[in-house]
Amino acid sequence: MNKRLSVLTGALALSLMSGAAIAKVSAEEAERLGGDELTPVGAERGPNKDGTIPEWQPAQRRGSLSGEYPNDPRIDGEKPLFTITKANMAQYADKLSEGHKHLLNTYDSYKMNVYPSHRFTTWPNEIFAATKVNATQCEMLDPDTPNNCKLGFPFPIPKTGAEPVWNHKVKWRGEAVTRYNNQMIVQPNGDYQLTKLIEDVQFGYASFKNPIPLTKDSGEFLRYLSKTVAPPRLAGTFILVHEKAGTGAAGRQAWLYSPGLKRIRRAPTVCCDNPYEGTDGHQFYDQVDMFNGALERYNWKLVGKKEMYIPYNSNRIAGPQTKYDVMVKPRHLNQDLPRYELHRVWVVEADIKAGTSHTFKKRRYYIDEDGWTIGMIDAYDNRDQLYQFQEGHIVFAYNLLTATTIPEVIYHFTSGRYFITATFNEDKPIDATVQFKPDYFTPASVQKMTTK
Repeated sequence: MNKRLSVLTGALALSLMSGAAIAKVSAEEAERLGGDELTPVGAERGPNKDGTIPEWQPAQRRGSLSGEYPNDPRIDGEKPLFTITKANMAQYADKLSEGHKHLLNTYDSYKMNVYPSHRFTTWPNEIFAATKVNATQCEMLDPDTPNNCKLGFPFPIPKTGAEPVWNHKVKWRGEAVTRYNNQMIVQPNGDYQLTKLIEDVQFGYASFKNPIPLTKDSGEFLRYLSKTVAPPRLAGTFILVHEKAGTGAAGRQAWLYSPGLKRIRRAPTVCCDNPYEGTDGHQFYDQVDMFNGALERYNWKLVGKKEMYIPYNSNRIAGPQTKYDVMVKPRHLNQDLPRYELHRVWVVEADIKAGTSHTFKKRRYYIDEDGWTIGMIDAYDNRDQLYQFQEGHIVFAYNLLTATTIPEVIYHFTSGRYFITATFNEDKPIDATVQFKPDYFTPASVQKMTTK
């Protein structure tokens, strides 16, 4: 461990022992945001020592709020610098996740094409301003209770493991969006089953029009509604979620409409390691958007920052030029398509608490410093064996000035199957022009939709 990381890790250990009182940073620390050292959201502004990670170069907004697939003409035609394979992975091992190491070791056909790194991810000025205010006011009372946070990233200079995860959960993504979500369960021979969803989301916390603060007493930060449209056996299923800070009755509220029952009902099982409807157990509810929901079952540790090869700027795999039959291959994605770049990431470890349970005993998260976006997760079972690997292909949306993951992949190492989600290559891209009526995300409204 280098001296810098050692000092950082030591400071983090002290902060973890002293509890939530140290979650806020001093005014002096906050002044670093947007200066020569840190970007306005807390990433290191400058390049790394050898220049393989460049200085932050914030993009300019372009494109309309609907009809835009991820694209960047400046980089989409670039050629790989080199390719990591089973034969040469040892020389890159310190910059690889355990999931990538497993895939490289297991499948001779697996490879990682590494491209020049680019740091264009940026955010609206309103997010910059609110983030600086949050740095000195927002605090973490417990892993599920941020307090005094509004609009921007709550914890741009994180001190505890839960804080980067909250930055991911509540980041700016627009006021409201509709997206097609095509999902595939891929068998070891490459055959796949396609499921199509339409998802509507209203953002509350990161909203310019009507921001809802996160406080110890309240904080509903988004509303979500999904409708399954295919295949026929699943069509007509609705899932409604009011996502809140907190746990239990104070936290998430969820409802499920099943065509078989013909009524909407409360669904407390829409959480944690319960399988998402229609995924045949290949995706848990808390794996949607890489991670969502309550943090209460785990102890969260901020390990530090590290340079890693992560999926980044993979516009080709997220756009209409790539059909699903080309994307899908036996055992893993068509690895000619993804783009990997060297970036600095925050490493967060979550270990199961005594007295609680989850299929994953331990998870290690790799969170991009520029986008506060989870790009990879190593997930371990109760025998401490690597059980699954989640890979989110990070793309930057120039029309919204936000980062997201398209597609997301979950590799199941015990079965040889993998699950693809968050794709819309063969449908319409995200529409951020939508406006929903105040009563749209209610059980009564969903019940009416089912009778049309």
